[in-house]
Amino acid sequence: MNLTPTLAEVGERAVIDAIRAAAPSGVNGDDAAVIPATAPNSRTVAATDMLVEGRHFRLDWSSAQQVGFKAITQNFADIEAMGARPSSALLALAAPGDTPLHVIEGIAQGIAKRCKDYQAELVGGDVTRADQIILSVTAIGQLGGSRSPLSLDAARVGQKVVAHGHIGYSAAGLALLQRFGNYLPPGAEGLARLKQAHCAPSITAGRGLVARATGVTAMTDNSDGLIKDLSLIAERSSVAVDLDARALGPDALLKEAGELLGIDPWEWILTGGEDHTLLGTTHKDCPSGFRVIGEVTKKNGAGLVTVDGAAPAHHRGWESFA
Repeated sequence: MNLTPTLAEVGERAVIDAIRAAAPSGVNGDDAAVIPATAPNSRTVAATDMLVEGRHFRLDWSSAQQVGFKAITQNFADIEAMGARPSSALLALAAPGDTPLHVIEGIAQGIAKRCKDYQAELVGGDVTRADQIILSVTAIGQLGGSRSPLSLDAARVGQKVVAHGHIGYSAAGLALLQRFGNYLPPGAEGLARLKQAHCAPSITAGRGLVARATGVTAMTDNSDGLIKDLSLIAERSSVAVDLDARALGPDALLKEAGELLGIDPWEWILTGGEDHTLLGTTHKDCPSGFRVIGEVTKKNGAGLVTVDGAAPAHHRGWESFA
């Protein structure tokens, strides 16, 4: 008996059954999921994103569970960045026929674990064959009440720039993996936290709701790099942003990684991305769980982001087709 059957050996139906068993939902199993009606005065919010093996993850660096966890974090962060509550997800998955079934089960387990943080469910999807593993997640959420969503074009001069989550950790973790793989040098074991931040990034569930309820007006998540993502808010809102170097400066963990690798940790902070940190602007007090990292200004022209009034030392950020 084969204890580790492949997808080709068990077939599509068994693959779907394995995913449903690992990430169960009462509405998953028919031709389409019937989502319960949203509350009165509520709107539906949807987002989609992809993870491609070799481009966004490697299974020799990440466990299958971490891949599923990451897929939900990056999609639900987009829902949170609108000030909405994620409620469900759809998964389209492609993989080679010789992929062991337990890998797909692990991905589904990671999805279910992260969905549980949001009291959300995987409610359907599709599977097919491909030359590499590809996950495409569609996230669905609810935007309650009459307040406006947290759009990119709603930053205003005089507002604070606030952030929830680590900045630069995922990029530092990637750099460690690229240099050392899964085995850190003796004495550097504490840096495993940075590798975890890359393989399975996480933000606290519900912070987007808190931000919207307490007066944040514009928001995005740090997926492509701090300078690049804040530049988009600044450009869409016809403002500039000036970041506070003291509020952003590398902590002890990033400094240790930078010394070990010979890399300026500011590069990770300013351009790294994939932390999925929530970045917003507000005239009000800093929301619970956030910190102030800068201000919205009218200096230097719309769309520009500076650090202590000067051009940032690093600014490139992630480019999907680079």
